[in-house]
Amino acid sequence: MPTLVHYTVEGSVARLTLDSPDNRNALSTALVEQLLQGLADAAAEPGVRAVVLGHTGGTFCAGADLSEAAGRDPGDIAVGRAREMTRLLRAILELPVPVIGAIDGHVRAGGLGLIGACDLVVAGPQSSFALTEARIGVAPSIISLTLLPKMTPRAAGRYFVTGERFGAAEAAAIGLITLAADDVAAGVAALTAEIVKGSPQGLAASKALTTSTILRSFDEHAETLTVQSARLFVSDEAREGMMAFLQKRPPNWMS
Repeated sequence: MPTLVHYTVEGSVARLTLDSPDNRNALSTALVEQLLQGLADAAAEPGVRAVVLGHTGGTFCAGADLSEAAGRDPGDIAVGRAREMTRLLRAILELPVPVIGAIDGHVRAGGLGLIGACDLVVAGPQSSFALTEARIGVAPSIISLTLLPKMTPRAAGRYFVTGERFGAAEAAAIGLITLAADDVAAGVAALTAEIVKGSPQGLAASKALTTSTILRSFDEHAETLTVQSARLFVSDEAREGMMAFLQKRPPNWMS
């Protein structure tokens, strides 16, 4: 199996780099499993005080890998994908060290869920963001668990339904990211330099204060959202929307 997520440690910082540019770092089952393993490795690594989640290529993450649906039962895929996403988001939230997203590329759909789960996010001038689920007949169901606590209500009300693209400055203004920076590496380095001054116990307890409410929401709503996600995914509208996306044509509701 190819390596889709690279894991390295530099001093007190573990780095996880998404490296599947051929499909725009889409959340395939293999990529999700490798990312989960990388998070577990970072948690077990002595001396690690922060994790940086970055990417190769011009896209941080394009969301779900729609090509995996071909030739498989769509209901099974929908439920399995929703549970994979819940697992991944929880793993980021539950990690006892802070996770910093380092973004300088496009972020779409489920990719926004990842950065919503990160504790801090630095985004560069090449970054763009869009919640495009409604355009293919589904909704940002599972990822709403990490996005709604971070985005302002007005921004969520807009971008969840319009699918508009916006940049790093807007993402910072609405609370989606921490910092819009001309130099992502420098911005991340400045943050990690401060974080690594914390003790393991202090960092873990301090992070938990910021994530406990979100995790309680997981326990309350994740199953309902999994069912909703699966129901939307297997609908006629979603089938048409995904085919239109893969065939690079407008869906029939735009005709």
